Amino acid sequence: MNYSFFAMISRMKYIDRWALMRNTDRESLDSHSKEVAVIAHALAIIGNKRFGKGYNADRAAVLGLYHDAHEIITGDMPTPVKYQNDDILVAFKAVEESANQKLLSKLPEDLRDEFSLVLDEAYDEELKPLVKAADKISALIKCIEERKAGNTEFREAESATRQRIIDSHVPEANVFMEEFLPAYEQTLDML
Repeated sequence: MNYSFFAMISRMKYIDRWALMRNTDRESLDSHSKEVAVIAHALAIIGNKRFGKGYNADRAAVLGLYHDAHEIITGDMPTPVKYQNDDILVAFKAVEESANQKLLSKLPEDLRDEFSLVLDEAYDEELKPLVKAADKISALIKCIEERKAGNTEFREAESATRQRIIDSHVPEANVFMEEFLPAYEQTLDML
């Protein structure tokens, strides 16, 4: 039998993010997902070390890697469109679930349960806020990089994304923003 799940996952490198905005540097879904995985892992470790949590940091990283896998099929839905109203959000969540089911169908039957646990964020309520915060932090980093490159197109997105992170009330994200985010403003020589 021939299964195409991993070949589909590999196509994340062809999905561009921020399609509605002028970009100085293209960001693929693949690179975004890697960054979310790294940040989610860091947030889990921060939670464990600074707030006495018992997060599974490795699992947070894996959830970050797969958090937008459905976009291989759906493409990247811009945040302002997705969250415009509840009807659109509910409809898009159904489309995401359908895309995830299509991806799962490309696996052998005996592997589907395991991968459904990483494609559907509802299975991990404890780590879900960390992965969502990591996703927002990754978006904020993109906005910072675009601003540093002289692109004012991301100015409002940067402000709104920063506020969404603050409003999420994820203490681990606050620590990351305070202690690690300032370094993203620096040049390589400064780092």
